[in-house]
Amino acid sequence: MTSTRVAIVGGGPVGLAAALFASRAGMTPIIIEAKDTDGDKACGEGLMPGVMPLLETLGLDPPGRDLLGVSYRQGTTHVDHLFPGTPGRGVRRTALVEQMRAQADQRGVERIQARVTGLTQDSSGVRLHCAASEDVQADYVLGCDGLHSTIARQLGLVSRPSRRARRYGLRQHFQRAPWNSMIEVYYAGDAELYITPVDDETVGVAVLGPKGINLAETIARVPQVSAELHGALPASTLRGAGPFPYRARRAQVGRVLLVGDAAGYVDAITGEGLRVGFAQAHEAITALHAGNPASYPKRWRKVTREFRVLTRGLVVVASSPLRHAIVPVSSRTPRLFGAIINRLAR
Repeated sequence: MTSTRVAIVGGGPVGLAAALFASRAGMTPIIIEAKDTDGDKACGEGLMPGVMPLLETLGLDPPGRDLLGVSYRQGTTHVDHLFPGTPGRGVRRTALVEQMRAQADQRGVERIQARVTGLTQDSSGVRLHCAASEDVQADYVLGCDGLHSTIARQLGLVSRPSRRARRYGLRQHFQRAPWNSMIEVYYAGDAELYITPVDDETVGVAVLGPKGINLAETIARVPQVSAELHGALPASTLRGAGPFPYRARRAQVGRVLLVGDAAGYVDAITGEGLRVGFAQAHEAITALHAGNPASYPKRWRKVTREFRVLTRGLVVVASSPLRHAIVPVSSRTPRLFGAIINRLAR
C-alpha cells in the first residue's frame, strides 16, 4: 500500500512541524523550500507554554531560556503575570529550525530546494510547478510559506489590508545576559517593544509599529531598556517583517491547505505565531490522515478562534485613544489580565 504523499511548501518551523506530524502519521512528506537559509526572520522568539507539549510530542527540546511569564510596562507602571505550570521558552529561531531539520532528517523526510511558481490539481492529486526544477506531484499540498504565501496567491485567496491597518516589525539580538525571566512588553509612543531572553547570554529585542519604525529610536524612548542595553554589542543583523495583518479568504481549496501565517495573520502583538501555527499543522495532518481535507477549515477556526478574537481586540485598543490606558487598567485588574494571558499562552 502506497502511503499518502504530502508536499509541504515552506521549510520554516510550521512547515517542519507539519512534516514531522505527517511522518509520525505514516505519511510521506516532502518539504519544498525556495531558499537554503538558516531559517532566521524577524520574530519575538518566545514560545508560549501551550506549544511545549506539541514539541515534546515531536521529540523536540530546543535550547533556550525558560520564560516564566509576561510583564507589560509603560513608564513607571507595570503588571506581571506568571504562567501557571509549565513555563514557556525563549529560543533563537535558528536553533529551533536546526533541531527540527535534524529531526526531519532522522525520520527520512525529503527536503528539496525549489521555487514553486504555480499549481494544478484534480480529484486525484496536486502538481506543483517549479522554476528550474522538476514538477512535484503529491496527493495533498500544505502551504506553510508565510505572510507572502505563493500558494495562497496562486489560489487567488489573498486579501490586502487597508493602508491604515498596516504595521511592521523589526528584531535584533544583543550580547547581554537577560535581566528578567519574563517577556517584557513596553508601550513606547506608537510602538510596542518586546524583550525576550533567548539564552543565558543573549536577549532578543523586537519592535512593532507603523511603517518607518526605528528600533534604536524606540529603545531610546524606554529608559529601563536603554540602560540595560547600554554598551551591549549586536548579536545578529537587524531584520524586518510585515506588513501585518494578512488575510486569506479560505484555508482550504480542494487538496491544498493553508497552514500558519499563510492561512491568515492578525498581528504579532500577542506573540502567538508558532503556538497557533503548530496547532494548525497538527489539525491539517489530522484532517489529511482521515482522508477529509474539507474538515480542515472547521478545525482551523477552532484552534485559531481565541487568538484571532483576542489579538484583534488588542490591536483595536492599541490603535485607539485608549492605548495609553492598557497597562494602567491591566495593573488595576490583574486577574483579568492574567486570564487573557493564560488563554493566549495555553
